[in-house]
Amino acid sequence: MTHRTVGGAIAGLLLLAAPAMAAESPAELISSFRLRHGEVRVARDTTLDRIALEQARAMAAKDQLSHEALGSFTRRIAPARAGRAAENIAYGYESFEKTLGQWIDSSGHRRNLLLHNASRVGIASARDASGKRTYWAMVIAGDYEPKPGKGKKAKEPLVAVKREAYSFSSGRPKSGGCHIKVLSLCI
Repeated sequence: MTHRTVGGAIAGLLLLAAPAMAAESPAELISSFRLRHGEVRVARDTTLDRIALEQARAMAAKDQLSHEALGSFTRRIAPARAGRAAENIAYGYESFEKTLGQWIDSSGHRRNLLLHNASRVGIASARDASGKRTYWAMVIAGDYEPKPGKGKKAKEPLVAVKREAYSFSSGRPKSGGCHIKVLSLCI
């Protein structure tokens, strides 16, 4: 079975899984997909919704599918203060369910949907001037990954010995200025 068929089948199952599934929000549909793949739920975020809407409107206004339609993603995502973020864009389908299926079928978009420990999502669509083409943007984000041992202040050594680099041309260690460092002093 191809990735495309699998994604379409998953999206189809999302639609048939519960009688009220059509009423599920895009965030709930994404969360269901993420939970089945070992990731946590995402909740709608007003800042990310705004960023997604501005992107969808810019693509629709230019009638162009592009991550750069409104400028760089890094600049556009800055107001969300996210540690990690990703964006999926699409055009063509009127419903979010079909768009989600398209993203699930694409390895890069699927990877974005499964962004590790993402907690927030923004989703929006906009139509082009003719009203015939729908553009979608989804921004998913999470906080910075905690560093191992966070909360415990790492103890810095009081004395550090500099390792000497070996010179292959002379066959002996290269000379350097600092051999022993004590409290930031070179000896």
